[in-house]
Amino acid sequence: MLTRVRRELPSGVIGALLALLVALPVAFILVAALTTEVPRPGSTGIGSFTTENFAILATSNGLGSLLNSVVIGVGAAAVSLVVGAGLAFVAARSDAPWRRFVFVAGMAPMFLPAIVGALAWALLASPTSGYLNIALRDLGIPITVDVYSYAGLIFVLGIYYAPYTFMLTYNSFSMMNADLEEAASLHGASLWRVLRTVTLPLAVPALAGAAILSFTLALENFPVNAILGNPGGIDTLPTYIYELMSTTPVRSNAAAGIAIALTAALVVATYAQQRVVNRKRFTTLTGKGNRPRPVPLRWGRWLATGFAVLYFVVSVVLPVLVLLLVATSGSVYVNRIADVFGGGFTAERLIEAVGRSDFLTSTVNSVVVAVLAAVLGTSIAFAASYVRYRTKSRLGQLLEQISMLPLAIPQIVLGMGILWAWLALPFPVYGTLAILAIATVAVTMPQAYRSVSASMMQLDADLENSAVVLGARRFRAIRTITVPLMRTGIVSTLLLLLMLGLREMSAVLFLYTSDTRVLSILVFHSFENGSVSFSAAISLVFVVVIAAIAIAAQVVGSRERRFMDTGT
Repeated sequence: MLTRVRRELPSGVIGALLALLVALPVAFILVAALTTEVPRPGSTGIGSFTTENFAILATSNGLGSLLNSVVIGVGAAAVSLVVGAGLAFVAARSDAPWRRFVFVAGMAPMFLPAIVGALAWALLASPTSGYLNIALRDLGIPITVDVYSYAGLIFVLGIYYAPYTFMLTYNSFSMMNADLEEAASLHGASLWRVLRTVTLPLAVPALAGAAILSFTLALENFPVNAILGNPGGIDTLPTYIYELMSTTPVRSNAAAGIAIALTAALVVATYAQQRVVNRKRFTTLTGKGNRPRPVPLRWGRWLATGFAVLYFVVSVVLPVLVLLLVATSGSVYVNRIADVFGGGFTAERLIEAVGRSDFLTSTVNSVVVAVLAAVLGTSIAFAASYVRYRTKSRLGQLLEQISMLPLAIPQIVLGMGILWAWLALPFPVYGTLAILAIATVAVTMPQAYRSVSASMMQLDADLENSAVVLGARRFRAIRTITVPLMRTGIVSTLLLLLMLGLREMSAVLFLYTSDTRVLSILVFHSFENGSVSFSAAISLVFVVVIAAIAIAAQVVGSRERRFMDTGT
């Protein structure tokens, strides 16, 4: 009995830590939704039981926000599916030229934070002062592009979630069994009929999983919906939660009721995604060597590559250019495009922006929070993965489930739960960077766990066990054998979490103070308060930092592939 307790003790400690990070905040959200009070400094109870907090869903604001979220989520998923899956097919299966560029174009927007993309498109396509509309008026074209609309929200969310669809479908297309397509062609089927009746049906799990993932991401997104939806009077569930929590009187319990509804929708969508992705009847890859032949697009070869170029320009080039223009132009608000160049360009605003105390403080805060979250998240994910795949602990499966739980919880909801949970706990972390790091660890735990566990599953346990048999203690065997052999995967996870931590906004929305504000929050509030040039300047810095980390991650990944290829 004592031996079993000792064996399960490390697993129990890790489980308690994960429960503190994820499960406890969710419990506080549920309690707040069913009571009349929420935890706050000086509070002595949670009030009485009630179900009235869910009644807000039946109001015009609540129901309207719900319907808006669903419409925007479905639309964004459709755009993401068409763009992402289309580019994935061109890069993986077609004979289009520049396929390497198509691959890069399909992935590149992932490294542009959603808040930066939304801000850039607000500058580009505002119906009154957007640079695209000014250019259209100068050319005498009677068209107004309004990004503050349902179509604008769907477009922006769709193009920035398309890379997730690209990732999920690229592998499906590239690993598809070509024998079935060749058999259909031999029986006289045309190219488009083969694509419609063979290729696309075989990719259904990846396509459906990508569509549901894009829907869930759009459903829980706050910054894009706030920046582009608020000016057009379009409320979604995340922005409505923020409104309830940030306006006087604060309606925290009603916000919890909305949060439970949003979480329930996300749980259903996530469950559907897992069911679709895990379906086995679409399996066509066998042990037989198989390399799909390129699909000849004939006259459409250059058209497909042109679509990739257009997507790259729309999602990356135009946003970065408009940020650079606004950050360096002498005239931000203009009536004609010629006025932009008439005022000249200067780096003074950019230099002034990065020298401001609030920028420097927010940057330092962001780096500290991201580094803490990356180190803690990677360490906890390593421990949970080790218990799951290297021990016989009964808690292994439970640890995996808790680690993946944040996928089904909107980030803004988890952040709200973390606020209430840590206000109730006897630890003075509120008002410090520690609570922001805790929130970032919680929301990035699924990515950390999947990344570390993938590396651990590739490593044979016999190496570590041999050291133990020869007399080494288990911890020493882990430190001297397992960790060094997993070093590339661990470093990749650290860089991934560092990038995600720097981008994080929704989870820390209710947790920061004037002294602990991070860069994403500074960008959001600066733009909302009308400091357009300043927000554009710091957004550029934001993009450069994220891109540098992404490049570093790519270099590390290349080294890992070379290491695996050489076997050294």
